[in-house]
Amino acid sequence: MRSKQLLSLTFFLFFLNVFILKAQNIQKEKQPLSAILNTLEKKYNISFSYADKTILNKQAKLPNNNATLKDALNTLEKETHLNFELLNNRFIVIKPAKKKRSSFRVQNLDEVIISNYLTTGLTKLNDGTVTIKPEAFGILPGLIEPDVLQTIQALPGILSTDETVSNINVRGGTHDQNLILWDGIKMYQSGHFFGLISAFNPHITKKINIYKNGSSAKYGDGISSVIDMQLPNTIDNEFKTGAGVNFINADIFAKIPLSKNTELQLSTRRSVTDIIETSTYNQYFKRIFQDSDFTNNNKGANTISQNESFYFYDISAKFLFDISKTDKLRFHALNVNNRLNYEEQSTINNRPEVLNSKLWQQNTAAGITYIKDWNSQLQTTALIYVSNYDLDATNHDILNNQRLVQENEVYDGAAKIDINYTHNNQLKINGGYQFTEVGISNLEDVNNPNFRSYIKEVIRSHAVYAETNLLSYGANTKLIFGTRLNYIKKFSMLFAEPRLSFSQRFLNNFRFEILGEYKSQTTSQIIDLQNDFLGIEKRRWVLSNNTNIPVLKSKQASVGIHFKKNGFMASAETYIKKVNGITTRSQGFQNQYQFVNDTGSYEIKGIDILLNKQFNDVVSTWVSYSFSDNNYIFSNLNNGKKFPNNTNIRHAITFAGTYTFNDFKLALGVNWNSGKPTTQPAETQNQSNAIVYKSPNNSNLKDYLRTDCSATYKFNLSRTTYASIGTSVWNILNRKNIINTYHTRDNDGNINTIENESLGITPNVSFRVYF
Repeated sequence: MRSKQLLSLTFFLFFLNVFILKAQNIQKEKQPLSAILNTLEKKYNISFSYADKTILNKQAKLPNNNATLKDALNTLEKETHLNFELLNNRFIVIKPAKKKRSSFRVQNLDEVIISNYLTTGLTKLNDGTVTIKPEAFGILPGLIEPDVLQTIQALPGILSTDETVSNINVRGGTHDQNLILWDGIKMYQSGHFFGLISAFNPHITKKINIYKNGSSAKYGDGISSVIDMQLPNTIDNEFKTGAGVNFINADIFAKIPLSKNTELQLSTRRSVTDIIETSTYNQYFKRIFQDSDFTNNNKGANTISQNESFYFYDISAKFLFDISKTDKLRFHALNVNNRLNYEEQSTINNRPEVLNSKLWQQNTAAGITYIKDWNSQLQTTALIYVSNYDLDATNHDILNNQRLVQENEVYDGAAKIDINYTHNNQLKINGGYQFTEVGISNLEDVNNPNFRSYIKEVIRSHAVYAETNLLSYGANTKLIFGTRLNYIKKFSMLFAEPRLSFSQRFLNNFRFEILGEYKSQTTSQIIDLQNDFLGIEKRRWVLSNNTNIPVLKSKQASVGIHFKKNGFMASAETYIKKVNGITTRSQGFQNQYQFVNDTGSYEIKGIDILLNKQFNDVVSTWVSYSFSDNNYIFSNLNNGKKFPNNTNIRHAITFAGTYTFNDFKLALGVNWNSGKPTTQPAETQNQSNAIVYKSPNNSNLKDYLRTDCSATYKFNLSRTTYASIGTSVWNILNRKNIINTYHTRDNDGNINTIENESLGITPNVSFRVYF
């Protein structure tokens, strides 16, 4: 009996061994790639997207059974020379591999200090830059789409004191101190719905680089930050399109190969608010139009009704033409538009009166880029662009028979040549020249009493810059040092702006970082009256005149230390920034300094801390804390003593987490910060109309607290098509946050307190399809 059992066992082991050997041989034999992809889709519960011609006649060996998905993809990339791009945990795009010139040295360099920074699609480089890739973007609390200017507010040191993307404060600066570039073109309008939505469609944007300090010498303007949005710039002969809709807008984008060497990229977005009224629209409407001429209808009881029409849209296009392997031509254009019209009906002297008031805001930009590869080491890029911003308002007051016309227009034309020389992977040199002409005009026209004011200023500037990028073998040390030399002919001003970025890795998991920069800018925004442009858009662009509006200059230095190991990351940065040349008119005072003209400075000292723990690409949690001490110094205000900046948020804390399971993503976050400074009226008042105030910014608003959540789910519609559905809730607890307070006197001499509220509970739902 035992011999029979032994014999049976022997035969079983023999056939098992034969089966295993046969399976291994099959695994070692090359198979059609299409068959391997089908096997992997079932094994890893994933989906591949590709053009049939991409995998035609491609063969490979089936990856080992115990290989991880990442290892399997790496193996296939080596065998097929194709590019496998993992969009998320399930969807993988297969593309032809980019051809590399044989004359380049090829070396893997660890340029990244932190990948999946907070969520997928966010990366921090070892020069201090934070990069966002919308295509690979994961999820953040309150967001169901990668809104560019909302996303960056998840970073420590960046917030908006009034929740809008048109008022982003980076380390205490005002929004006009941010340099916003769209494919190399400077933009003067950043928001739709007058600031609640980013004006830039993220689904056609390839990459966004954010610099809080230590920016490259090639960037001029923007003394607070640089937000550099880049569209895809290479032709990969792959058709791609998608469309989506949510409770605010609908959009569609397409990437269309026209031939082997031409491609067209298109995107358009339009609000649906004039077609369907949603709860999201109602909350946005209430938030933006509160305390404006549109909602503050104090023109008398005879005013019967108002019929409003509001919508926004944006259109972008980019045409790519590869003239040859070494010559490339790019055409890019963008139009961003917001429009509001409303009617006022009234009966005066038994006669019906109907007048139309309007507010139009748009930024149109167009540019041409020529790229020349002289050899494997030298490349030049020439860019010519025009950016035009126009804000136009007509406000009718029926009862007083008055019509007020206001217009703010910016014309920005620039020519730039950029030179990149790569000696090797350890030494790179960048330099160039930029000519810029900026003209800004402001018009005010009143018919009763008759008054007209038109002011136009023009500044032409020249800049040359040079920068050296040094990287040690193994990428442990990186040094970028450069200088930008600016000349403003109108003021006969010549000044240098050095830039520095240094990082050093030590003890394997630590990195030490020093950043510094000098910067300047000649454009800024002022607030003349609280009812500028119907009280909805209160900022207007102006140019420096080197007298009462000086050229803004800043200097900043920061020191940071970063640690990353086993999915845990800790980061701490301390900084100091000094800005000279600010005006009271640009700071939005609503106290005793509202109508005072003076120039001064502000200085901010702070620290940004971030702790992030990731668990197997499934859970990511983080907490960030920012402390800042931001103070004004005006020689003619407050007896020359410093006082708190209007944007001085002393403490800000964010706690958030994301959870990913296959194609389901969930995010929850809590944002808290101390209230912004405000000025209280004095206990003793006089009989004049002017309010007597206590010392400026002597108190603070109540603390701000907001809880947000969001969730998305992706699913296949076919082998090459998938869809996603998402939902988000902003301010889940519907907390009433006061974001601004000011005081007025009524006709009886009483002091009234005006409070502006933040968004209440605001749900949103989106649906998208990708082809």
